[in-house]
Amino acid sequence: MSNASNRMATCTINGKSTWGLVRDDGFVDLGRRHSEYPTMREVIEAGALLKMAQSGAGLAGDHALASLRYEIPVPQPRKIICIGINYPARNEEYTEGNATAKYPGIFFRASNSFVGHNENILRPPESVQLDYEGEVTLVIGKAGRRIRKEDAYDHIAGVTICNEGTIRDWLNHSRFNVTQGKNFDATGSIGPWIIPYEKASQIDDIELSTHVNGELRQKDRTARMICNFRFILAYVSAFTTLDPGDIIVTGTPVGTGVSFKSPVWLKAGDVLEVSVEGVGTLRNPIADETGVTNAWPV
Repeated sequence: MSNASNRMATCTINGKSTWGLVRDDGFVDLGRRHSEYPTMREVIEAGALLKMAQSGAGLAGDHALASLRYEIPVPQPRKIICIGINYPARNEEYTEGNATAKYPGIFFRASNSFVGHNENILRPPESVQLDYEGEVTLVIGKAGRRIRKEDAYDHIAGVTICNEGTIRDWLNHSRFNVTQGKNFDATGSIGPWIIPYEKASQIDDIELSTHVNGELRQKDRTARMICNFRFILAYVSAFTTLDPGDIIVTGTPVGTGVSFKSPVWLKAGDVLEVSVEGVGTLRNPIADETGVTNAWPV
């Protein structure tokens, strides 16, 4: 279960984007009440995420939950940094069979490769090999460069969920390059909301699970990660400044579609659900991308 009092989301309502608090009895439109914060990014930059969540707790809901169209929680994040192969036995899903690396694999994703909660994830006509990767995801709250591990949690604004969807065969178009397979438009999702970070127990040992059409495919706990959150933030900030609103996607457990003896790819009509203890469930239907006239190769 998520902390129902602290679910901070970015949504489109009646064609207008806003941000606010998702409660069981409705959506509190805090964006309308706080013009000093045009988007969730400014809330995070001001260090006001938890304060804003608490401010909405005593207010009446402005909109029914059914009227919400969820966006990714941080609009146009400056950086989306993804960590690869970060749970035990994950190497077994790769033919290389390499020993566990000393440092994590890292790659960037574009914001338009993700959609929000309940939105369609699109399988492109270029490939049928659309796969899922459920992941616990951190949102940076305080800027930092060369962050010490013992200070890492001071830089976290909150926790959300990601399906880091992948077009598997496009990962292998060139050596040492996964960018293509990780950045097809609308092949992943982030959301539904951000839970403000308050204490280490929110993230240190929580369960992550992925279901496809109700079938459990992935299940693990963050305490088992090869590189823990402190290490990740220290390592990444060694080479790049982490800015407020940056998103760190921290790795997926075993059980992806490619790991089956005969790989099982996502197809139109499937429903993908990624659940994180203390955060909630990110749900997305799968649909085929339509209206394409010049799919690769052209």
